[in-house]
Amino acid sequence: MELRVRDGRAVLAGEDESGEREVDPHSLPLGADLAEALHEWAKVADAVVRTETPADGVASALVTRRGKQLAGRIAAVMNASVQYTDPVSGELVSVDAPEVPVKAPARAEQEEAPEPTPWGTGLTVSFITAAIVTVTVVSLSLGLGETSRWLALIANVLVVGGLAPSVWLGRRVPVWRWVAYGVVTGVLVAWLVLILTLL
Repeated sequence: MELRVRDGRAVLAGEDESGEREVDPHSLPLGADLAEALHEWAKVADAVVRTETPADGVASALVTRRGKQLAGRIAAVMNASVQYTDPVSGELVSVDAPEVPVKAPARAEQEEAPEPTPWGTGLTVSFITAAIVTVTVVSLSLGLGETSRWLALIANVLVVGGLAPSVWLGRRVPVWRWVAYGVVTGVLVAWLVLILTLL
């Protein structure tokens, strides 16, 4: 297969039983974007050749480089070598299909090791969360307990019932599990403090 420019259009030439044939890139399974890119490149190449830009000019070098890139894309899609006729110099260049790298089979020992557990930071977060929850629940309960012990009990049940779904969901999330541990610890410590204040 050979990539050429004919009258501002890209064509792919090849041999079949009837002889050499040129076809439009749109008629091949290259994809619409590659076929359009080929025709755009051919228009630019035709304009560069018509304006008689010197062979060592910047525009000529860009047309040549882009043509080789497009020939490489065709070779990759068709999985076959493609010959490329440079429209500026007339030079014929062969572009081979890229080799597909063979992936090594996955091994169990190559799997990612789990990240180490950040015990220091995690326990610090849990301790701070437990302290905040303990102070909050005890303050709320003692403040409401002055009005009515039943009101304090209902408030405790509502607070714990409101926190329970979030704590349950957060127990397996790597960062939020430390907060969940702190909330549970804080509620248990607060209830222990409240029981001791009743005695």
